[in-house]
Amino acid sequence: MPHLPRPPHSPPRRQAIGRLGAIAAALALPFSALPARAAVDGKQLRIGYQKSSTLTALLKSQGTLEKRLAPLGVKVSWFEFTSGLPLLEALNIGSVDFSADVADTVPVFAQAAGARLTYVAQEAPSPTAQAIVVKEDSPIRTVAELKGKKVGVAKAAGSHYLLLAALEKAGLSAKDIEPAYLTPADGRAAFERGAIDAWVIWDPFLAGVQRQSKVRLLTEGKPVADYKRYYLASSDYAQTRPDVLQILFDELRHTGRWVKAHPKEAAALLAPVWGLDAETVEQANARRSYEVRPVRPDDLGEQQRIADAFFAEKLLPKKVTASDVALWKPRG
Repeated sequence: MPHLPRPPHSPPRRQAIGRLGAIAAALALPFSALPARAAVDGKQLRIGYQKSSTLTALLKSQGTLEKRLAPLGVKVSWFEFTSGLPLLEALNIGSVDFSADVADTVPVFAQAAGARLTYVAQEAPSPTAQAIVVKEDSPIRTVAELKGKKVGVAKAAGSHYLLLAALEKAGLSAKDIEPAYLTPADGRAAFERGAIDAWVIWDPFLAGVQRQSKVRLLTEGKPVADYKRYYLASSDYAQTRPDVLQILFDELRHTGRWVKAHPKEAAALLAPVWGLDAETVEQANARRSYEVRPVRPDDLGEQQRIADAFFAEKLLPKKVTASDVALWKPRG
């Protein structure tokens, strides 16, 4: 694979932007309060992704999907988001058609808000790809010692569930800490200047702070949180262009296998895309499974545990049945 330059940032449409911040700030805001869904245009594929969307970043940097879909008359466009919740909101209202991998918590919030989303694929668990970190000289040695402390976390992210599950295992609840809801960039800044006592974060941000700062892990995801990442489509798009989803699925699975088989080459390609050094990228990639597979009903057990945990903390507006979702089935 050739060495490629950093791709340009592509913002989502302006109408969606104003609404994305609202739902990130108030999770109980129903998706029905947002603009009406845009009609599906089968001649385009609008992909939303995050910085941590490794496989999608590689496909984007190589132009792989553009080459595969051009014969079908499908044009590909890309939109970057800071986290999964606004990405799935954009998917629900029709600003994008397909969501690159989001943490397992995010579809639960979308489901609670009545979003019409279809699970396309999942990555096998990567429990060590997220963790709770403190500074190396911090007096905090255990999760139980977070009681009364200020903890930075991205609201509704997979790391948020890790925090809830770790607190429960330590005999605490979210009420026993002071949560600071921060994006990864803001969380890193707050952590570095000592504005928070601990930070709950995922790769590649986790690998970045481990390599660039003196930190200790209080706990990783294992054994309290599996940390699966999901790929989703709007239900309208899934019904309209299953052939496009099949190509996406095949390319994601192929790319995942390539990353694990060629860790150094993959890290060299991703380093300029992510703005990180190759060693940090390789460390992050080593903790992700990148095993792309179909989503089956019996895979959703932890989704139910996640839904129950957030509902118990009054962070979900209603109870969610995790299995009550649309599942796309790939060929082969």
